[in-house]
Amino acid sequence: MGVGDFARNLVPAARNAPQAAGGAMRVLLELGIDGFAQLPGAKAVAVKQLQKHGSVDAAIDALVLNHVALSSAQGFMSNVGGVLASIVSIPGNLAGLSVLQIRMVGAIAHLRGYDIDDPRVRTGMMMCLLGGDQVVRLIEKGLLPSTPMAVATAPVFDPDLDRRVAERVVREMAARVGGTNGALLLTKRIPLVGGGVGAVVDAATTRQVGVFAGKELRRRRSLT
Repeated sequence: MGVGDFARNLVPAARNAPQAAGGAMRVLLELGIDGFAQLPGAKAVAVKQLQKHGSVDAAIDALVLNHVALSSAQGFMSNVGGVLASIVSIPGNLAGLSVLQIRMVGAIAHLRGYDIDDPRVRTGMMMCLLGGDQVVRLIEKGLLPSTPMAVATAPVFDPDLDRRVAERVVREMAARVGGTNGALLLTKRIPLVGGGVGAVVDAATTRQVGVFAGKELRRRRSLT
């Protein structure tokens, strides 16, 4: 089962059935972490960059830059068709962006010594997709118990928290990709111009997520 099986219904589900959307998002995130078809998983890209650059910090910098470029490319292609393509492009854009961003976060976590097969770590990784400012706001409101690192290193896995995080992530990402901002949504519906806007927005959010994950997921152990 691939990304396309979930993409078409993800944004409507985010609005009308958050539990179903959270479940679909959870599968997309697992595809990003584990890899599928021709897309290598998080561990594979982490090891490749570490071998290429020789240090964890340099590998993380390269990972973020690479995924920013990939997000920009897929953002342009998903939005370039303008309003006639929006029914298909918005869910596809959301799915593609989710897979790329969680793969980036998973690779960072792996390089920092986390077991990314551990469900606690995966919950923490999903939280990173919200971005630092949003995580702080949700903690202050009592909607999240703590930071992504604290959740990733918690004594036990909390399945209810994992579900709530998945639902929150899909709502936040659907709002970004769907363009709840009126001016942004209108601009994204203009052919060609919309592609450029999509590329810039997706690249910017991916960079924010990568920088936050790199700061938040501090080193646990040496990577072997």
